[in-house]
Amino acid sequence: MSSRVFQRTTVDGVETAYLTSGEGEPLVLLHGGEGHRGQFDTFRPWLGDGIRAISYDQRDTGDTRNGPEPYDLARLADDCANLVQALGHERVHVLGASFGGMIAMQLALRHPGRIASLILAGTTPSLAMTESVTDRIATLQPGEHTQFILDLVLTPEGQAADPELVADLRRALRSRPADADARRAAAAHGHDCTARLAEITAPTLVLHGADDLVIRPTVAEFMAARIPGARLEILPHTRHGVTFEARRHVAALVRDFVLGHPVA
Repeated sequence: MSSRVFQRTTVDGVETAYLTSGEGEPLVLLHGGEGHRGQFDTFRPWLGDGIRAISYDQRDTGDTRNGPEPYDLARLADDCANLVQALGHERVHVLGASFGGMIAMQLALRHPGRIASLILAGTTPSLAMTESVTDRIATLQPGEHTQFILDLVLTPEGQAADPELVADLRRALRSRPADADARRAAAAHGHDCTARLAEITAPTLVLHGADDLVIRPTVAEFMAARIPGARLEILPHTRHGVTFEARRHVAALVRDFVLGHPVA
């Protein structure tokens, strides 16, 4: 695979930072609520040849620059569609992880013609269907926050067996100013497309960790049962970070799914 290339472009007035690697079927990677464009650095090499992987910093993240105006998940989905257009793609594959999966669902509903295939990884159609961790996070001391997130994303066995994986996850986490966190939290709380899942027309693969403590596997089953023709893969011995601890297995599943639904 070719090396990663960092670039910027202005999309709808927002200076957006993004990374690309590889050549072939365009696959947009949407990072989670605590992540940034580098969240997929250890995942993308396992995708292999024939795929152009694109990840970018969403609003209030990393090197993307936006104003203080509030936004919702629909706006973030439109950002993605506009970036896809700016990069010269008519249609793309989309993988959304956690918060990114919420954006991906909105994208599939608002811009169905741009989606060649949809991969929903460790995500939910409504924040009401997740386990609440906000109150617990609020009680943590600064030094406890990162370990708490690590325990949600990786199994204890994974942390003990692979220190490099833990280091990769630490690098993938991105802190934000309080106002930026508030805008993203408000966007997530406004997300609910449970009644519209049947409207998703893109070929869909639902991936979920069997031991996810944030979003239970029953939520993935709920989504897969309501999205027409969706395929469900529950990953054993995996928590919320499906593209981390199970990255080799997930990359193989994603690769086969993407190449099986070419944009042409």
